[in-house]
Amino acid sequence: MIRTMIVDDDALVRLGLTDLLNADPDIDVVAQAADGLQAIEQAGAHHIDVALVDVRMPRMDGITATTRLRALPHPPKVITLTTFDLDEYIYNALAAGADGFLLKDTDPAEILRAIHLVFAGSAMLHPAAARRLIDRYHATTQPTAIAAQARIDRLTPRERDVLTRLANGDTNADIAARLSMQESTVKAHVSRILTTLDVTNRVQAALLARDAGLLP
Repeated sequence: MIRTMIVDDDALVRLGLTDLLNADPDIDVVAQAADGLQAIEQAGAHHIDVALVDVRMPRMDGITATTRLRALPHPPKVITLTTFDLDEYIYNALAAGADGFLLKDTDPAEILRAIHLVFAGSAMLHPAAARRLIDRYHATTQPTAIAAQARIDRLTPRERDVLTRLANGDTNADIAARLSMQESTVKAHVSRILTTLDVTNRVQAALLARDAGLLP
């Protein structure tokens, strides 16, 4: 069972996330907090595996709270979940020790998936955030490019199309609209792409796409 905490100053958001998370039989919401200070207190009183933490909150913001949470003797994994898709927040959250960065408009199934992935030790970033991080920090060597291309060659032409859009930061809904597909079909393609490429999340798939030269 993945023991989670929801940290958000909006009571309705906390309620909605609690209902979503508790619908997953492997996730249990054991604590809630309305700001960073409460989050630190709750983390000390409960064993927390994964915390969903908003950025803008009174008394103590989510970035500071993430730093404090990650410094605890038994630190929880942290997923920053916010309305604001700003570079400053993305970089600061990851620098503070967050294992994931998602927007609140993320598909509910992806939020649940992110919790499972982060709990298992992987990272999970919103597609647009992942693209910006790749563009800013990622460099490719020739051996890496050759190895990446060999893995990309395992994909069908349609899967390559989906991967290219994914690596550009498109959501499943965006990909469906651009490629004239059903969103459920896109989800199926993404699942097969991750399996075929032997990666655990969209960020790793995007990195491979960049290494293989699929992106400008």
